[in-house]
Amino acid sequence: MRASGFSTGALAKGDVPHALSLLADSATRVVELSALRLHEVASLRAAAPTLDLGPYDYVSVHAPSRYERKDEPLVVDAMLDLSRRGWPIILHPDTIHDFAPWRQLGSLLVIENMDKRKPIGRTVDELHAVFEKLPEASFCFDLGHARQVDCTMTEAYALACAFRPRLRQLHVSEVSTQSRHDLLSWGSVRAFQKVAPWIPKETPMILETPAVASQIQAQIRMAAEALPCI
Repeated sequence: MRASGFSTGALAKGDVPHALSLLADSATRVVELSALRLHEVASLRAAAPTLDLGPYDYVSVHAPSRYERKDEPLVVDAMLDLSRRGWPIILHPDTIHDFAPWRQLGSLLVIENMDKRKPIGRTVDELHAVFEKLPEASFCFDLGHARQVDCTMTEAYALACAFRPRLRQLHVSEVSTQSRHDLLSWGSVRAFQKVAPWIPKETPMILETPAVASQIQAQIRMAAEALPCI
């Protein structure tokens, strides 16, 4: 079974300790610490040394999904600090104002493919342009975003093939037409199965589904069925 876990933001928004408590009995081995909102960055940075992350083999951090140019130095500084723990930093390419400071993270900077709302980062061609400016960066493959952009999963297959050497982690969820993350459906499970053979089995899988405590195990089982280790 592929190593899987949750985004803390999907479970409890900016309350990372509460999200970890919800996962305590889940036997998950991977987790993504969320600072999706700018005001959550400082609290995550302060809490990082005290978090009980012993059960986890893989920990990543999701950087804010929106901030102004004037705030970028603060965000970069915080993400650099967190990356010193060996934690990959997941970043939306459309948030980048200045590529130069982000290059400091090297391969620990992990660029995610985007949903249809965004002006860049949705397709192979758009991501090639980003990676030209961030040549050492890794890739976070968001299957829900890819399916929303192209429901045939043709673009998802292209992303899986083009950026396999950079692949660091997966994001898995249903993504609505309004670009909201939702619980996995059997439709998304069947769609994701189409690209599973091209995803290395060692790639950790992060669920971004807004599950309540009673839904966590069922969502993990559905994700495992969507992306079996073939």
